[in-house]
Amino acid sequence: MAHCFGRLFWYLEKGDGSMVLWGGRFEAGVAEVTQEFGASLPVDKHLYKQDIAGSKAHAKMLAAQGIISAEDEQAIAKGLTGIEQDIDAGNFTFDINDEDIHMSIESELTRRIGEAGKRLHTGRSRNDQVATDTRLGVKALAKELMEANLELRHVLVDAAKKYDKVILPGYTHMQHAQPVLLSHHLLAYSWMFARDFTRLKAAFDAADNCPLGAAALAGTSYPLDRQMTAAELGFAGVIPNSLDAVSDRDFLLDLHYAGSVMAMHLSRLSEEIVLWSSSEFGFITLSDSYSTGSSIMPQKKNPDFAELTRGKTGRVYGDLMALLTTMKSLPLAYNKDLQESKEGPADAAKTLLDCMAIASGMLETMTVNASTMLAQAGKGFTAATDVADYLAKKGMPFREAHEVVGKLVLYCEKHGKGLEDLTAEEFQAASPLFGDDIAQDLDPAGIANARVTYGGTGEKAVCVQLAEAKERLAADGGR
Repeated sequence: MAHCFGRLFWYLEKGDGSMVLWGGRFEAGVAEVTQEFGASLPVDKHLYKQDIAGSKAHAKMLAAQGIISAEDEQAIAKGLTGIEQDIDAGNFTFDINDEDIHMSIESELTRRIGEAGKRLHTGRSRNDQVATDTRLGVKALAKELMEANLELRHVLVDAAKKYDKVILPGYTHMQHAQPVLLSHHLLAYSWMFARDFTRLKAAFDAADNCPLGAAALAGTSYPLDRQMTAAELGFAGVIPNSLDAVSDRDFLLDLHYAGSVMAMHLSRLSEEIVLWSSSEFGFITLSDSYSTGSSIMPQKKNPDFAELTRGKTGRVYGDLMALLTTMKSLPLAYNKDLQESKEGPADAAKTLLDCMAIASGMLETMTVNASTMLAQAGKGFTAATDVADYLAKKGMPFREAHEVVGKLVLYCEKHGKGLEDLTAEEFQAASPLFGDDIAQDLDPAGIANARVTYGGTGEKAVCVQLAEAKERLAADGGR
């Protein structure tokens, strides 16, 4: 057992020659079952780039502050670069006995460069090291999710432009309500995902402060330059409280929440794709590339990937709830429970990236059955509001007009007719204010395009909205 200058930890050599970073206090080694139970290496090894970047920045700062020599810093940087290259190439052997990615890299660094490697951890704890790696990882995941979000919105905007003349029934309570443009319907999702982008950006910003220098919980007696380390790693700032720096993971919760809301929006879109592709609706036909068949029923074409996207929402929600539950009773400062925060972000992010790619593919390759949509848009008395508005514009109070049209609908239901089937005489029997021009208020396209208010489904209003959606995309793409 040897004490190394400038280290915060004693090394205890294990039987295999490797080292436990906390071994000085202990006479007996860990049991095999506890070694495996306590290890996070299978989960956090994907953070190797973040860990190496953090270690390089820390060593550079130590050298700048005169805490370690320039020669040691150069050896550390060179050794870490070699390790990163080996991991990139798949030539690095991870050992579960190393417990986590931080210990794995540092142990290998010491084996490669000797005493200099033992000085890397000066003024640093695994507590602030882990927090730093996690924050860097969250920033990377948030950026990746933001990029995928932009791609999906581009697909939605392109589809909205492509189907700017297609009419479909709008629904409330899953009942025919009023005709709308398909482009208007698709843009609704574009705006939802735009808000998701804002939430992802907020999660990125929440993670964009550096914990390094907080050490275990109370800071360190070494003259560290925390601002230098933060700048080297591309952080916007430094976390001002050492206890807070190592003990909270609320920035992870921000990422999970943003992801959960986006998963919900993806699920809603997928639900509509499932419905629209059914025989009962027949609004769209999914491409073969985004459908599956049945092992027993030859005629089946199943929207499996939309269903899976809908189902995977529960997985993303679960990652959020898992972390909330883990965090709820933790006293300050660091607790081992926080190790359970490592797996969820990567799982949720991968799930979301896959789901966004699937959603984009389904939208890009689907066939829109415009005639079926239009036929359905004229059913279910979707013109009723416009007929009531017709009477109101003729001077009848709207509430009275609402009642007159309600009775007309009842009449139609009893006689097996639609409003479009009524004769001029039948309209006038309901109210003498009806003229021959009522027919123009029964056309689904005319009804949709009459909604000219900002944000409405009329063609001109959708044109404005489409331009704004493109502007928002461009602005978000520039962040």
